[in-house]
Amino acid sequence: MKTAQYKFTPEQGWNFINGDDSINNANLVLVFGSSSNIKNADNLNEIKNKFSKAIFLGGSTSGEISDVNVFDDTIIATAILFEETELQYKSIEITDSSNSYEAGSKLIEMLDKQNLAHVFVLSDGLNVNGSELVKGLRAHLPEGVSVTGGLAGDGPNFKETFIVTENANSKSKTIAALGFYGSNISIGYGSLGGWDSFGIERLVSKSKNNVLFELDGKPALDLYKSFLGDDYVKELPASGLLFPLNLRIKQEDTPVVRTILAVNEEEQSLTFAGDIPEGSYVRLMKANFDRLIDGAVGAANSTLLGNNTTNPDLAILISCVGRKLVLKQLVEEEVEGVREVLGDNTTLCGFYSYGEISPFSKDAKCELHNQTMTITTFKEL
Repeated sequence: MKTAQYKFTPEQGWNFINGDDSINNANLVLVFGSSSNIKNADNLNEIKNKFSKAIFLGGSTSGEISDVNVFDDTIIATAILFEETELQYKSIEITDSSNSYEAGSKLIEMLDKQNLAHVFVLSDGLNVNGSELVKGLRAHLPEGVSVTGGLAGDGPNFKETFIVTENANSKSKTIAALGFYGSNISIGYGSLGGWDSFGIERLVSKSKNNVLFELDGKPALDLYKSFLGDDYVKELPASGLLFPLNLRIKQEDTPVVRTILAVNEEEQSLTFAGDIPEGSYVRLMKANFDRLIDGAVGAANSTLLGNNTTNPDLAILISCVGRKLVLKQLVEEEVEGVREVLGDNTTLCGFYSYGEISPFSKDAKCELHNQTMTITTFKEL
């Protein structure tokens, strides 16, 4: 496997930044950039022409990752030449979040199953119920095949997200999947958070899919606001990224984290990136700086477990926008922690997202996560 990375800014256009600039025959280009840059198709023309035979895949972000750097308002393109691995791209439109399960199911059904080793999925970040999407993806995966990925971002704005499709076009309300085929590809994955729960656990007494109406019989938005200071209340829903919910359905379940996408003052409801089932229990969470960094390192370590190699060729990092808002100018420390684990020879790329798709660790079932660092590693054998 060979890689090369390029950076676009509106002021300077495209520039080579690291890797092997001679691989004009790359068969995959991963493209992550701000919504304002990604939605302008002209911005992708130069990189599209350079890698005219490659499959493109990417999306809008809340921050772009290249090596140990985190950028804003750029586009980062990672060109990859897989020498032993075949790729297949499929996509589907989603016009209503209530169709998320069906969209996930159909997307997997569209992929060839013979010799399928892994599926990487990128989805619109605002018009999808992420947990239902993941359930649909899981339902039709062949045994032993894993799926990872994430939901596109739009900074802290929550207005519009885009997916970059195979021909380097940008589309909203789209979910794309990339299948990796063959026995010469080793894939690792891991996902960890680092947030602390506080306050009492509360019963979800009224909800529908990913919309929460009542906690302990009280209006959910009103109760949620009571935990926030006035400054945070004024900044909802963006400030909700700093105070996600810890969700468990059964006592023995590993809790998952859910992040707010929208608030409805009239209904006193909160809309989340994934389901909040009635009868489940939630607790408010807040950031612990040191544990956020430790979570990124732990996710990197998880990707190496069960693999025959400790030096992946490529790592795709998908971290939640909430983590970026907490870490602020120190956000690169979590990427540096990943670098220390994976080594200097691994190409790092990725983005800050509205949701992450991955099993917690090897042999666990795939889940939608919020507020985690999720890593997928690749190495050709």
